[in-house]
Amino acid sequence: MELNDANLQTLTEFLRKTLDPDPSVRRPAEKFLESVEGNQNYPLLLLTLLEKSQDNVIRVCAAVTFKNYIKRNWRIVEDEPNKISDPDRTAIKANIVNLMLSSPEQIQKQLSDAISIIGREDFPQKWPDLLTEMVTRFRSGDFHIINGVLRTAHSLFKRYRHEFKSNELWSEIKLVLDTFALPLTELFKATIELCQTHATDVNALKVLFSSLTLIAKLFYSLNFQDLPEFFEDHMETWMTNFHGLLTLDNKLLQTDLVSNAIQFLASVCERPHYKHLFEDQNTLTSICEKVIVPNMEFRSADEEAFEDNSEEYIRRDLEGSDIDTRRRAACDLVRGLCKFFEGPVTAIFSGYVNSMLAEYAKTPRENWKHKDAAIYLVTSLASKAQTQKHGITQANELVNLTEFFVNHILPDLKSPNVNEFPVLKADAIKYVMIFRSQLPKEQLLQAVPLLITHLQAESTVEHTYASHALERLFTMRGPNNTTLITAAEMAPFTEQLLNNLFKALAFPGSAENEYIMKAIMRSFSLLQESIVPYIPTLIGQLTHKLLQVSKNPSKPHFNHYLFESLCLSVRITCKANPATVSSFEEALFPVFTEILQNDVQEFLPYVFQVMSLLLEIHSNSIPASYMALFPHLLQPVLWERTGNIPPLVRLLQAYLEKGGETIARSAADKIPGLLGVFQKLIASKANDHQGFYLLNSIIEHMPPESLIQYRKQIFILLFQRLQSSKTTKFIKSFLVFVNLYCVKYGAIALQEIFDSIQPKMFGMVLEKIVIPEVQKVSGPVEKKICAVGITKILTECPAMMDTEYTKLWTPLLQALIGFFELPEDDSIPDDEHFIDIEDTPGYQTAFSQLAFAGKKEHDPIGDAVGNPKILLAQSLHKLSTACPGRVPSMLSTSLNAEALQFLQGYLQAATVQLV
Repeated sequence: MELNDANLQTLTEFLRKTLDPDPSVRRPAEKFLESVEGNQNYPLLLLTLLEKSQDNVIRVCAAVTFKNYIKRNWRIVEDEPNKISDPDRTAIKANIVNLMLSSPEQIQKQLSDAISIIGREDFPQKWPDLLTEMVTRFRSGDFHIINGVLRTAHSLFKRYRHEFKSNELWSEIKLVLDTFALPLTELFKATIELCQTHATDVNALKVLFSSLTLIAKLFYSLNFQDLPEFFEDHMETWMTNFHGLLTLDNKLLQTDLVSNAIQFLASVCERPHYKHLFEDQNTLTSICEKVIVPNMEFRSADEEAFEDNSEEYIRRDLEGSDIDTRRRAACDLVRGLCKFFEGPVTAIFSGYVNSMLAEYAKTPRENWKHKDAAIYLVTSLASKAQTQKHGITQANELVNLTEFFVNHILPDLKSPNVNEFPVLKADAIKYVMIFRSQLPKEQLLQAVPLLITHLQAESTVEHTYASHALERLFTMRGPNNTTLITAAEMAPFTEQLLNNLFKALAFPGSAENEYIMKAIMRSFSLLQESIVPYIPTLIGQLTHKLLQVSKNPSKPHFNHYLFESLCLSVRITCKANPATVSSFEEALFPVFTEILQNDVQEFLPYVFQVMSLLLEIHSNSIPASYMALFPHLLQPVLWERTGNIPPLVRLLQAYLEKGGETIARSAADKIPGLLGVFQKLIASKANDHQGFYLLNSIIEHMPPESLIQYRKQIFILLFQRLQSSKTTKFIKSFLVFVNLYCVKYGAIALQEIFDSIQPKMFGMVLEKIVIPEVQKVSGPVEKKICAVGITKILTECPAMMDTEYTKLWTPLLQALIGFFELPEDDSIPDDEHFIDIEDTPGYQTAFSQLAFAGKKEHDPIGDAVGNPKILLAQSLHKLSTACPGRVPSMLSTSLNAEALQFLQGYLQAATVQLV
């Protein structure tokens, strides 16, 4: 694509169409952009548009498109083509910082994100001058530019807070400090001075304090792994000014900087060597009174968010992204202080909690915020350790959680009007949710019907919290690995629970509420067959919802739980009555067809998984509706997207299992296409195991005569890959395949096909791959296949007894006994340590495994062989009767004593002898 006006004009038109609400206009435009993004100069055209277009909407759209393009394509993935040409990469890095700093804020944020994505891959090795280029801009004096630099630096450095220690990380941080620490410190001092100069100018202060917030975040990131020498030497500058910010009381500013300062105090008070700073009772009282209590209050901004921006409120409050809020910081400070001063701090706050609750009791309507603060304070005080899975796992023993629940939480939950005091109701629900592991079961059971009632609350936060609390309670473990709350205990409330959950999806703002959908999924999972009577009604509602969201998928978690709920409906109903599978197909196929026709990329991996689940339920036949779709599943475009590969392979495996004969009979012309998919997968280190899954199903389920003409080519492809890049994962999969082939077609067929490719090839494979590598095979089914296959080679292949291959007979038997008795060899060569990790670059539709579409492990040998050791003994006995004397003499001359002893044990267990 040339960098010219005509292409800029074309790109502008297509970008405009991607904003069209009508899918029939928007989708073709998105497809067009997807088809041209591999062309050289495409990213440079986008950058030109976002810099020079006269239309602001197009500039922003170009910026977002560019960022997503970088997210999808910048990372270079092994075995895959480089999706951005080297000249484009160089040009992007040469221009992007300048462009970002000279763009308006909306565009600046997108480009800043793009720089972070590029930086994660290329900084510092492939982009050594990035920091120098950014640091020189500190001198510009323009805070729009300075904040752009700080924002970008923050997104680059914040990973230092959670990276594992390594020499590579240390040297990167050292390089950053050498370039960045001094200019950052100078900027910090200069910004503090400017705050004093402009103390009465609210607009200037807002900009300056947004810079100070970013500077504080950078300070935190750069000091997280260890305290660098530079900051140790300049500690006075930083601490004096931080202290000034902590005590600053400028009425013009209601800023988040306070939270950063409190957060800093919280991290200091947890460290043993600063303990002495907080030991004085007056200091503790003063911190509790002047810093913590005022910042625990529910502010007007919180109230606005609760009512008008509930999604953001929930994200901050439930998901812990409230890291920058004063409440969260004050809560962390309470926890930090409790580490060394639990007794005195609890005593100080108990007084505050009691007086706040007393104020509320006098005039609830005016003073409800006092009770809110009291609940928040109790929660902060009581929480010592918390996990997402279990809520609070360790509590402050000085706080009586059960008593507080009965006296102050339960009354709010029991209040007949669910829409009165919604903030307090949400607090009460959250209390049950986070202290679920600390409260006795009878109180949780008391709370369940009350929570179900709160699903009807109009407040989005309230009915979302009720959904989330129920979902968390339903996952709690009871004795014997069962759920704490059983389906029987839920029986009286089942109908109301399902009704209220589905009704809650109809509230404005909750049509795609992921917490409600997750609660629906979890309810189905807990209630199991109790939901069967309701499924005919519910499946209609779920498919209708699926049709709606497929028009414009925007909530990935909601969509995931929706598909999980569909899988559960299918599983639970068909378990009770497999014949009902056809009614699910009638309900789902029209929607699935629409999703496939419109190529809704986000949903395809899910659709393939649900279709696999449905097809696997069928008895051994394949309905015509599936066969009609079969040719479409082999289209190369579907296999280009990494997220489609695992579910598509599984779906093809289901086709082969249920209809291998049908495919051979009525779709034989599609066999080359099927093998083409195998060939593509086998060439990739990331997906070769998927290629083997497919190949194994082809060998197991296709009639042998339908594959005769292709067999040799299959083996040749595998040998070519072995020569070009032999990895542990590939060898393990190769061994399983070779042995499955032997089990299916016999040892003679295996030896003949190897030797037809190249004379003596069979011996080379045994000597160089099977004998030395079989110990690496893992997994019970895989090990069984290999054991039975090797047994057949040892005992059913005449060439092993009377040709040059005979010298390999004992080493192969030795390897098989070792395979039975020695621990698995799980060592991986250093150079391929990370090869198996499927790391999907950026924004491509990743594969999301549906837990409730899980596939039962398939054993191709099944009950035909119970214990492979007994099979070996019986097979050796049979061989020895066919050629008396040969087997004992081969064993006595070259099998080691320990292996011989194990073999005697197998023969005794099988009650046979060698002759």
